[in-house]
Amino acid sequence: MRPKERRESGQKDLFKARLDQIVDLDHALVKLARAVDWRFLEDRFGAVYDDDPGRPPLPTRLMAGLAILKHMHNLSDEVLCERWVENPYYQLFCGEEFFQHRLVFDRSSLTRWRQRMGEEKLAALVQESLATAIRMGAARPADFTQVIVDTTVQEKAISFPTDARLMHRARERLVRLARARGIKLRQSYARVGKFALIKHQRYAHAKQFKRANKALRRIRTLLDRVIRDIRRKIADNASLDETFALPLSLAHQVRDQRQRQRGKKIYSLHAPEVECIGKGKAHKPYEFGVKVSVATPVNRCKGGQFVLHAKALPGNPYDGHTLAVVIPEIEASVGASLTKIVADAGYRGHNAPKEKAFKVYVAGQKRGLSSAIKHAFRRRSAVEPVIGHLKNEHRMGRNRPKRRRCRKRGPRRCGLQLQAPVPMDQHFVRVVQRNHQPKPTTVRNPSARMNGVLHGRLTRGARIAPGRFNFLSTPRSATPQIPASRAPRRARKPPQPLDRSCCAPCEPTPSKVSCGPPAPGQEMTHPAEICPR
Repeated sequence: MRPKERRESGQKDLFKARLDQIVDLDHALVKLARAVDWRFLEDRFGAVYDDDPGRPPLPTRLMAGLAILKHMHNLSDEVLCERWVENPYYQLFCGEEFFQHRLVFDRSSLTRWRQRMGEEKLAALVQESLATAIRMGAARPADFTQVIVDTTVQEKAISFPTDARLMHRARERLVRLARARGIKLRQSYARVGKFALIKHQRYAHAKQFKRANKALRRIRTLLDRVIRDIRRKIADNASLDETFALPLSLAHQVRDQRQRQRGKKIYSLHAPEVECIGKGKAHKPYEFGVKVSVATPVNRCKGGQFVLHAKALPGNPYDGHTLAVVIPEIEASVGASLTKIVADAGYRGHNAPKEKAFKVYVAGQKRGLSSAIKHAFRRRSAVEPVIGHLKNEHRMGRNRPKRRRCRKRGPRRCGLQLQAPVPMDQHFVRVVQRNHQPKPTTVRNPSARMNGVLHGRLTRGARIAPGRFNFLSTPRSATPQIPASRAPRRARKPPQPLDRSCCAPCEPTPSKVSCGPPAPGQEMTHPAEICPR
């Protein structure tokens, strides 16, 4: 069944407050909600539904708005639900007309909606975000025809893999599963296996490698004994064979693999899809996760440095061999043909499509370089801060395993296929920040009035405009600047001594004002009083 989409009705309720009456209509999220073409998203996402009878799904604007807010503010599903109830701007952005005091959806609906849409359908959010940026003046269509392509690693939430720890964990998982299925093992080796692991770690730390290897062989022997014992106990049971098929297969691979082995290896038992990727970093020689391709414009747009495309590339392919897949997807996302693709030296020997082969410029190229291409090479490093902000602020730094619920044990973690997050929300944030700029305010520090310093840094009376924070480019200086149009104040002249040479002695008055010395019998006047002459 298709979702019942929300439309603006304009109705009023005697006991409820309309959101457009209690919020600031100039707020960034309110402006963004008006600019987004929700009908386009409804048509794209509605293709996964059918007309069969059943319970209607949640509205598309609600789910798409929640996905945008989740990545925009780097929130988990639980925190997103809590803030949605508290924040009227979140509710207005998701299509609500009246303030809701309770959730109108379940937290698990977010996971099910993402799984139902898939990576292909969620690409519509990227297209709509770029279209919104163009409509609001944050970018031009010509800005998206020249791109920078680079790859990074989205790490998995696993501990650093070692042979001893992997074999120890494989034995523990087999023993735990055997107990859950009612299989009585000859011995679990829980105590001696723990001591063997501790010995190996201590010997390896002390660089006593012969003793460390002996402890490692002991751990491998204990794992092999448990594997053989389980195989004997489940030999005549087909259902148990199916249950233990995957754990025994992983245990066999962990037992047989060696440190210098080439090819596929197991680095994590709960996430066997994890790959070891070396990017040549001095502080991190090896990273465990999945390779991700990121594309951004060569020239900075008016609204900031956008992310045009992001895609997970499982299998750890060579960087140059990813262009055959990445370039067509970038063109489909931006809706234009690419005229220039700039990449680093890791893309040498690329397999770009034939019509784009001579439009790919790899760093280190010496011949046939015009001034525009040299300028593009100097701009190639602009993708690095974009990747950094994606990882630190927009949920691409670490791929967390999902939870699945067991009726007996409650929540349990399991592996999740690694995927790069859809980068649509960075575009939306850029448009939001570009179109929501507060008016400049004058900030004065009373304690700095004597020395003419504003909070220890600026001249007294400077106007500070809290401009947008460009998180996809190099941050601007934190020190506010004084506008050039504001003329500096004139220096105040020091007080001059009063010249009394031209004044004649004055007669005493009731106000006790005089210019000369007091006469006998007269009182001394206040030094601040001045002669009326």
